[in-house]
Amino acid sequence: MKNINKNTVIVIFAPTASGKTAMTRELFSPSGSHFIFKGEVISADSQSVYKGMDIGTAKPDFAFRNEIPHHLIDILTPDKQFNVSDFVDLADEACEKIIAKGAVPIVCGGTGFYIRNFLYGVPKTPESDEKLRKQLKERIIKEGNEVLYKELQKVDLKSAEKIHINDAYRICRALEVFYLTGKTRDEFLLKPGLRDKYNFIFIVLQPPREKLYERIRQRVDLMFEQGLEQEVQKLIKDGYTKDSPGLKAIGYSEWFENTDVEKIKEEIKHHSTKYAKKQYTYIRDIPGSLVVDYDSDSEDCLEKVYELLTKVYNSVII
Repeated sequence: MKNINKNTVIVIFAPTASGKTAMTRELFSPSGSHFIFKGEVISADSQSVYKGMDIGTAKPDFAFRNEIPHHLIDILTPDKQFNVSDFVDLADEACEKIIAKGAVPIVCGGTGFYIRNFLYGVPKTPESDEKLRKQLKERIIKEGNEVLYKELQKVDLKSAEKIHINDAYRICRALEVFYLTGKTRDEFLLKPGLRDKYNFIFIVLQPPREKLYERIRQRVDLMFEQGLEQEVQKLIKDGYTKDSPGLKAIGYSEWFENTDVEKIKEEIKHHSTKYAKKQYTYIRDIPGSLVVDYDSDSEDCLEKVYELLTKVYNSVII
């Protein structure tokens, strides 16, 4: 087998339920139908980092994770905060280890915010001020998320538009940056241009919209059949709450808002399809993107990705 340029990293973005796990098996597992090269997957899924959240995050099964090593899965308990800086730092560490073994890092997932920052780098914002952070935390507990969210809208509207009103951590952090520096977070953004640390091959899978939404609805039905309710109840029994960072995810937060299981299921379907529409926001206009119209039920689409990746791969081998 030929050697790939040692700095090459494959990055694959695809929305939830688009069939990316099955595709990576066919392309990067030695038993796959379109095996290209030996690789290891770095999960770019913001919720797969959490232990005990298996069904609701649709993690790859253990059989597949034995075929192809996976990184950044099951590394934290749901009460721990995990942010984009953590992701990029740990993804870089994983890339170095994978490359040192002679394999190819494959950053793959649907969290566009993580993927964008991995490609561009994380903007450097001021170090935390413990006193100010404590004050903001105490305020958000006492006054509520909405009050501080409105405050953020006044001083840094762009950040507020990117942050959910229930995300207390990011609301406080954005306010902290502003009150420490008098600047918005956008003013700390990096200059345009991908990091030169790696030679990126960036593939974007774009499935048919209506078919994707139907697959999402089917996946949610399957999650309930697999025991999502029991998984959530165990997490609650273990002491995790609606305020635990992990349980703010789609598929988990809905259980704290309703008691009717059928209504919860419909809410998860609604939130999941809505999220799928937003997932592309962060990966638009990234230079060098290789966009593929991808229908996971079509053998021709797998062949298309295989041919595209092989062509690009051959252009960077040494």
